[in-house]
Amino acid sequence: KCGPDGNFSNGEILPFGPIALSPSAGENAVRMKNGSDRMCMPAPSVEQFVDAVKQTVLANKRWVPPTGKGSLYIRPLLIGSGAILGLAPAPEYTFLIYVSPVGNYFKEGLAPINLIIEDNFHRAAPGGTGGVKTIGNYASVLKAQRTAKEKGYSDVLYLDAVHNKYLEEVSSCNIFVVKGNAISTPAIEGTILPGITRKSIIEVAESKGYKVEERHVSVDELLDADEVFCTGTAVVVSPVGSITYKGKRVEYDGNQGVGVVSQQLYTSLTSLQMGHTEDRMGWTVQLN
Repeated sequence: KCGPDGNFSNGEILPFGPIALSPSAGENAVRMKNGSDRMCMPAPSVEQFVDAVKQTVLANKRWVPPTGKGSLYIRPLLIGSGAILGLAPAPEYTFLIYVSPVGNYFKEGLAPINLIIEDNFHRAAPGGTGGVKTIGNYASVLKAQRTAKEKGYSDVLYLDAVHNKYLEEVSSCNIFVVKGNAISTPAIEGTILPGITRKSIIEVAESKGYKVEERHVSVDELLDADEVFCTGTAVVVSPVGSITYKGKRVEYDGNQGVGVVSQQLYTSLTSLQMGHTEDRMGWTVQLN
């Protein structure tokens, strides 16, 4: 739901317009370094990463869609290769970046999604690689995701593998629960991906006066929420129209299924990305 994946250890950046990268390329570089360490892979430095992104974008600037008409999707990728069959780190590695112009994820603004909670399969477990952007974390969601889509759901929301009652994340999105002026999201404890859009939305929400909590969030809190939304690179914010759990469907009211908080945060972040509002966060990287 939140964009293409199929890589080993990477960052991801989605720039809007021809002059800037947003969110900060540096955040993606740091995530690649952290993920690479967990996967026993050497990583480019933050400076090398950012410079490579800039060079790639500038070399392909003719493919950047006009502001508001789409984006240039940037995919940094780190691959292990070489003549080895044994269970060991690869003898050599390739760091590359490819880009592709993409249209707007939704043709007409935001659109609510319908999720089903999975309580049989788990995406990740403590001590594993759930917090790393590696291909294995996407392979594990395919079976449950396919079954859910065959039943008409947009995607799957996973629970923790220990208690089976706390929210983890959607197949490739972080999740947020709104109750009054408080916004809660599962804490980064090694089993969920530290999304860059997740981090951006937290900071934007706090700047607007919301109380944001990163903690364990139970299914009961989710079902009693005023509003629920997901975050990811391609969609930025994806409002949740309904959650189905153990055969019970809970719907969230809003303007055509889009809650007030989801709309506000989506508008705020995309306006900053597109240069419509002043970047007081220091996220935008200008290209020469």
